[in-house]
Parts: sequence; structure tokens; C-alpha cells
Amino acid sequence: MTSRRPLSVRTATGLTTVVCLSGALDPDTSSDLARELRQHLDQAGRHEQRLVLDLTAVESLSIAACKTLRLATDHLAHSPVLVVGAGPAVRTVLEHRKLTGVRVHDTLAAALATLPDTVPDTTAHRTARLTHEADDLRDEVFGLRARARTRSMIGVAQGILLARYELPGPDAAFTLLREGSQRHNLPLRVLASAVVTAPPPQSGTRWFTARSAHLPPPNTGLLRGYGIDAHDRRQVLTAALHEAMTVLSDAKAAELHLTDPAQGDALVLEQHQGLGAAYLDQAALVTGPPYVCARAQRLHEPVSVPDVAADPDLRLHPAGRALLAIDSRALVSVPLITPDGRCTGTLTLHWTKPGTWLTDEQDHALHVLAADTAAWRSWYRRTVVLDALEYLHQHRETHASSRAR
Repeated sequence: MTSRRPLSVRTATGLTTVVCLSGALDPDTSSDLARELRQHLDQAGRHEQRLVLDLTAVESLSIAACKTLRLATDHLAHSPVLVVGAGPAVRTVLEHRKLTGVRVHDTLAAALATLPDTVPDTTAHRTARLTHEADDLRDEVFGLRARARTRSMIGVAQGILLARYELPGPDAAFTLLREGSQRHNLPLRVLASAVVTAPPPQSGTRWFTARSAHLPPPNTGLLRGYGIDAHDRRQVLTAALHEAMTVLSDAKAAELHLTDPAQGDALVLEQHQGLGAAYLDQAALVTGPPYVCARAQRLHEPVSVPDVAADPDLRLHPAGRALLAIDSRALVSVPLITPDGRCTGTLTLHWTKPGTWLTDEQDHALHVLAADTAAWRSWYRRTVVLDALEYLHQHRETHASSRAR
């Protein structure tokens, strides 16, 4: 079990402290959990704050951990600890144990809305203020979770480089990663993922000895139409999302996910437009259904949801409730299928009107855009990413040599 630095956010009742926990809350970590709870509850009590536990990244919750929670919170029945983000398995355990000092909520907005308002105000003003504060809090926690996932992946990559190249320490491994990232304009987390998933170097001088000559970028309408550098990942993904919103001008929002091999081909949110913070919080990392993008990824074909409120799986899921809260009623998700038949991501569009269907022209344009984006991603992984790995391999001596000095 690990916890991240708490966030203190001002709400209608004062300051609310959010603590993000991750990992497995099992018997072996119960003492750590007790220490964390005691520390944060003491701090919250001294400053008259309410404590929120974000369990989004918690993988499992044991009976021993529930007992620890009960001992720490039983006296808080009148001002309980608020728990948000618990997955189905963790939530089931919490609800079954019926902890009197804990209240479980789907989202941060729902949790904050239960806090009493100590300042007389109109309902409209109070609702507007709570919504604004909840959005701010979600944005902070969303960023914290993203940074936590990135740090974890980078840490694994550091360990691999440290052992493989006998580097003097983690700092040297991180410096090597950072230099490779900057040299090839590649996000650090993407390079770290490549280090984790790539096979070991095949020789002392080259990582990939059988690698063919560099291929030019694919000749796609997306790259030609926007005149962008295919090596610039952010530009290409931004252009793809912009093109989707241009082609489907009646759509209210869009999101683009790419697969991450280091996380079992989970879908990572890369670009988005027009989506609320509550949904972004849910869709940042998608590992399977009922998310529409996960269905499209699994089936290798487009998936439509004419009405989120009528979808039996999605409407009861936190993601479905978050969609309805931002008036996103219909969705279409198209998989990004590479020329060799692999799904490398998804492109999802949102509408406010249930029963929205694409015209034949829109459907064709969206499929062409998905194919263009997939072709670029395939080329990018076989060129830019592999170039960055070669850079690490060929510059390892610069960082390993400091061991001898």
C-alpha cells in the first residue's frame, strides 16, 4: 500500500483533505494503513477538516484492512470519513462490513454535496459553488493520479536500466531516460513503457539488430491535411481530435485513447475536448467494459450506445452516471486498427441527444480518420520509439562510467 501527498481543498464547510491510497490493502499492510489513517485523521481534526479517501487505485481490500478502518473511524459516525472512487470489488467489501464511520460515494462531487453548508445561502448559489469546488478538486486529484501512474512506470523502467547497464544509481537511470525523451521529443512515460515491454537488447552495439531501414511516415490525409510533423506526437493527436470534431460537427465532445502495452494494453486517455472533470476522472485509464471504448477495443469494430440512460451495463456504472451528469446521452466509439490488424486505441464521440446516428458520409470520414491515426501510431512505435530505445542503449556508457570514477 502507498499513499500520495494529501490535497487540501477549500469547500463550503472549510478545508477538505483528500488522501489517495493505492495498491493492495491486505493484512500485511494493515499497520501502514493504521498509521496513515491516524496521521491524516489527527491532522484533519486539528484543523477542523473533513477527510476524503480516494480508493481509485486500490486493487483489493481485506477483512483485516476493514477492521483497521473500523477501529480508526468508528467514533466518526456524525462526521464520517468520505470514501470515493472505490472499484466494484472494494465497494462491495466496504458496504458489506457496514462501517459506521465511513460513507461511500461514487464521485468527489457526490461526496462534497453531502457536506453541510455552514453559511446561509440560496440553493442555487450553494449548488454552483459546490460544483465549482468539486470540479477544482477533481482536476487536482485527476492530475495526482496521472502523476502517480507515470511515476510508477518510470520507476520500473529505472530499475530495469539500473540492473541492465550497472548504472551507479536511480538518478543516473532517470537522467538517461530523460535525455532519451528530450532527444526524440517523446513523453517520458511513453519511453518508460517501451523500456518495460521491449525485449532485452540483442547486441552490445544495437538494441534491435534485425531492424530494417527507417520507413517514411504514412501518406495519410490527416498528416497531409494539417501539414504537421509526424514525429510530433502531441501535434498529431491534437489534430486527430480536432478533425473528429470538425467532421462530426454536431458532436458535443470527443476523447482519444491509446493502448499502453506496459499496462496490459489498457486504454490511456491522451486527448479530450468538451468533457467534464467527473467523467475524465473515470476515463483516464480504461481496463475493460462497460466503457464504450473498451467494448470497441475488444470487438475490433465500432460500438454505438444510442442512449446511455438505457444501457443496462453503463447506466449503473460510475462512468455512466458521470456521462449523464454532463448530459452526454449517446456515444460512438471507433477502434484504431493498424494495417496489421491490431487495435492501438479508440476514438469516441459524444452527443447530448439520445438516438444520434451518423450519416453515411460521417461514418466513412470517421473510419478514414481512425485508420489514418492507427497507421501513424504503428509507424511512430516502429520508428520514433525504437530510435529512443537505441539512444538509451548507445549512451549507457556515459552514465555507467561514473561508477568507476
